[in-house]
Amino acid sequence: MIVFGVALLSICLILGMLIGEALGVLLGVDANVGGVGIAMLFLVFASNSDALKALTQGTAGDGIKFWSAMYIPIVVAMAARQNVTAAVDGGVLALVAGVAAVVVSFALVPILSKLGNPKTPSFDSEEAS
Repeated sequence: MIVFGVALLSICLILGMLIGEALGVLLGVDANVGGVGIAMLFLVFASNSDALKALTQGTAGDGIKFWSAMYIPIVVAMAARQNVTAAVDGGVLALVAGVAAVVVSFALVPILSKLGNPKTPSFDSEEAS
């Protein structure tokens, strides 16, 4: 039932776009600020939540898992289409924000991987012999 996946994706997208537009208004920017990314986070949280556990099992769960897996490449493709030259021409702030986001993301990878896998078996030389 891919329909449930599409329904969940559309609800997350609508909520993300509304929040992104509200952030744009609050910041005084005539643009959607992070709506697609917020929608992606909603989709990840919703597809892994206990409240929607009944929806994520069986045939309906396959549709939700399919769209959850497809959404991240779609977001990456949308980000790749953005006009990087215009951002660079816009000033140093755009470059600083982009570099800061990448650095913070790289710094969070080890922390998030430890949260997902709290007990990793260690290799002792005594066990090998």
